[in-house]
Amino acid sequence: MRCNICGREDKSISEILSVCADCIRSFPKEAAPFIIRAHERSRGEFKLPPFPPKDPEGVKCGICANECWIPEGGKGYCGLRENSGGKLKGPSSNHAKVSWYLDPLPTNCVADWVCPAGTGCGYPRYAYKRGPEYGYYNLAVFFHACSLNCLFCQNWHFRKLTFEREVKSVDDLVDCLTPQVSCICYFGGDPSPQMPFAIRASEEALKLKKGEILRICWETNGLMNGDLLKEVIRLSLESGGCIKFDLKAWSEDLHIALTGISNKKILENFGLVAQYIKDRPEVPLLIASTLLVPGYIDEEEVSEIAKFIADINTEIPYRLLAFYPHFYMKDLPLTSKEQAYKCYDAAKRAGLKNVSVGNVHLLK
Repeated sequence: MRCNICGREDKSISEILSVCADCIRSFPKEAAPFIIRAHERSRGEFKLPPFPPKDPEGVKCGICANECWIPEGGKGYCGLRENSGGKLKGPSSNHAKVSWYLDPLPTNCVADWVCPAGTGCGYPRYAYKRGPEYGYYNLAVFFHACSLNCLFCQNWHFRKLTFEREVKSVDDLVDCLTPQVSCICYFGGDPSPQMPFAIRASEEALKLKKGEILRICWETNGLMNGDLLKEVIRLSLESGGCIKFDLKAWSEDLHIALTGISNKKILENFGLVAQYIKDRPEVPLLIASTLLVPGYIDEEEVSEIAKFIADINTEIPYRLLAFYPHFYMKDLPLTSKEQAYKCYDAAKRAGLKNVSVGNVHLLK
């Protein structure tokens, strides 16, 4: 593919953007029309707004940090809520567009190399065993909506479920807990557009399992309402759970190109969670990860993300994940071993003490 700005040809320039990472970072105004077109195209297929609506006469939705102002008859960015007669209709604290399954531990979790389920850290208060929790389960809760629009989304199929009528209740979820469930992990999509449901479900689950180990964990893009994030922190701190932020990019322009949304609030939220690390040092509260998208998430991006993390706390675990071609970036190659370990070295040079490469089976 040829970059429409500098003219460079490379297999790591995706057709959907048709602009290289260097030009997105260096010439954002020139790159903007291509980025807008990419997100209009990818969102239009699923009848979703191309960007968060900001109608001054609309109704505000404050569930996630996008803070959509939804026009009459329109939908919010995530597609879950609509303005009908001046009132928002959609999922609530008791019902959500969601599904779940029991996942045997230890599972392929972003935090499996540092969390109680994978390592036994926090035993006996937060873990059943001194090592991996074989014989126990994670209740993996998958939300059918997202507050970003990642063009490389690894779970893009959820968009087909966003508009289905079926919803599930908090009681439905809690009824699926068994004596062998030692953690709940919310992911998706992303939990951020349906956070009131996740918070209430967590509280009810912890009541049911009072006196037992039940860690509340999150895999999220971090684009949360600040007040709701404080509830997330409380639940994870008390239960021994982890909050896993997927930091997509450092450059705001590149983040917008890849996801449709700025990363300013995400980085702010990351810093907020980090303030609570000292309250429970025996189990990592905050873990960061970055997907190494060929051609776009390079050493420069990883180095800057790692410096940001290290400036907060050099002990925060950081995992670099291999990319598999998906969604609108399925024309890109797999992450190479060379790229992965250059990024690993960059993260270590930035001062982070706990860096890991995940999904190594995907490296070419």
